[in-house]
Amino acid sequence: MTQRLGVVMNGVTGRMGYRQHLVRSVLAIREQGGVELSDGSRVQLEPLLVGRNEAKLREIAQRHGLERWTTSVDDALADDDYPVYFDAQLTSVRERSILAAIAAGRHVYTEKPTAETLEGAVRLAEAATAAGVKNGVVHDKLFLPGLRKLKRLVDSGFFGEVLSVRGEFGYWVFEGDWQPAQRPSWNYRAEDGGGIVADMFCHWNYVLEQVIAPVEAVTARAVTHVPVRHDENGEAYKATADDAAYAIFELEGGIIAQLNSSWAVRVDRDELVEFQVDGTLGSAVAGLFGCRVQPRSATPRAVWNPDLPEQHRYRDDWLEVPDNEPGGFDNGFKVQWEQFVRHVVEDAPHPYDFASGARGVRLAEAGLASSAQGRRIELAELAL
Repeated sequence: MTQRLGVVMNGVTGRMGYRQHLVRSVLAIREQGGVELSDGSRVQLEPLLVGRNEAKLREIAQRHGLERWTTSVDDALADDDYPVYFDAQLTSVRERSILAAIAAGRHVYTEKPTAETLEGAVRLAEAATAAGVKNGVVHDKLFLPGLRKLKRLVDSGFFGEVLSVRGEFGYWVFEGDWQPAQRPSWNYRAEDGGGIVADMFCHWNYVLEQVIAPVEAVTARAVTHVPVRHDENGEAYKATADDAAYAIFELEGGIIAQLNSSWAVRVDRDELVEFQVDGTLGSAVAGLFGCRVQPRSATPRAVWNPDLPEQHRYRDDWLEVPDNEPGGFDNGFKVQWEQFVRHVVEDAPHPYDFASGARGVRLAEAGLASSAQGRRIELAELAL
């Protein structure tokens, strides 16, 4: 048996909305015959595309053989054949659209951050709870193969007592003059909801919370290293949002996490993001795909000697963690969509709700406050 589930997809003309959510998730699910439920039946997704650019919407629909699209969010939300609303718009317009979807009785799945402010994120969580609609937030980093392996190590007790986490994320985003920028220009305008803190701290919150431990306090410094960039039309503009952030997160249990996030750094790592976790019984370094470990019993004896060139190849002392994943690692965005569909249709567990999204916004807001005030910020409790 296969049932149909209509999904309003708002923001599919953007980079993330189109590639990760429409093409690699919803259309991929359609091609595989839908989402399989616990009883063996399936749910097939029927997207209704929404965006502001009529020409782009028409072209995308024709390219993928889709019949339904509109530039009117209100018309889409008024159609009872589409009980799920998805949002991949600019952060600055997201809260208003999600509130309208909740008022229309739609279940909501959204990109993060859920809102520009913690107050707005809490408002969404409370509105969804009051309306009794299912709600979920994108949490793609948890499905990276490297982090899945790292989570497996944590759950197995490999680290013993976890002491610290060190993370490096980022790459050089071209300024847009002599090389096209790899990210949209709104990312560097605070007035449009841009900034690496607003973007990445929401990710770091659920990664640390779900893999290591919840964040209790933050000390951060957010900066704009590249003050002038060029937009998609080649026009110079002033960057008003932070493009790098250097943070210390204090986690539950006394664990310290140091994470650098930057769009103004050149990569000297194996992957664009890497996390090193050190514990009393062993350490691990995880990236997007790989994960290497060094147990206590195989740790070399390092000795500081600045008088002689280093002869020991420390990287050779690490072991690669095998995949050991039944069926392999599927695309994380697609897996999240399947998870949320099961949540909507058969009430399967889905812990990444609007309350989780609000905790991410709380960390981003605290990080910016820490940077502006030059002090450590403890995270306030959220009664959600």
